[in-house]
Amino acid sequence: MCGHCFLDPPLVTHTHVGLLFQASIKELLHDFKFKASPRAGMLLIELMLASIPDDPGTALVAVPMHRKRARERGFNQAQWLAEQLAKRTGLVVLEAQCNKLVASQRSLNRHERAANLHGAFSIKAPLPAHITLVDDVITTGATINALANAAQQAGATRIDSWAVARTPLGRQ
Repeated sequence: MCGHCFLDPPLVTHTHVGLLFQASIKELLHDFKFKASPRAGMLLIELMLASIPDDPGTALVAVPMHRKRARERGFNQAQWLAEQLAKRTGLVVLEAQCNKLVASQRSLNRHERAANLHGAFSIKAPLPAHITLVDDVITTGATINALANAAQQAGATRIDSWAVARTPLGRQ
């Protein structure tokens, strides 16, 4: 846990991330996310499955993408990851919605990211008590925390997260 999480605890109970977002993992994630490389995506899934959370709950919820951004990119990488993980683990994927076209998070600091995502996500269907949120990279945790807020409102009482990689501490 970083110092920010000690001062302002996130809504997630446990975050499971096996890799650092640097060097070859960073290149692999960029190929997957921005070039829609299926080969890179399948390798990322294998890397995620090499370290499965001890208790992922009963369902996965992918970080949703606004439909305009999904059209531009061609796919939602978090949704694709969640669907592949579900096929391999037997978990179900439940839907969340992104209701707000947010600015890119890449150039924003921790506080700007949280403000940018305020009210961005919703979940219409009631959720089971224990779920796991899925994303590709965790930097400050703002995206996961914003989605966890929507998950709490939809009835989840234990919310975990699972991502391919995290930004090394000190680079958020």
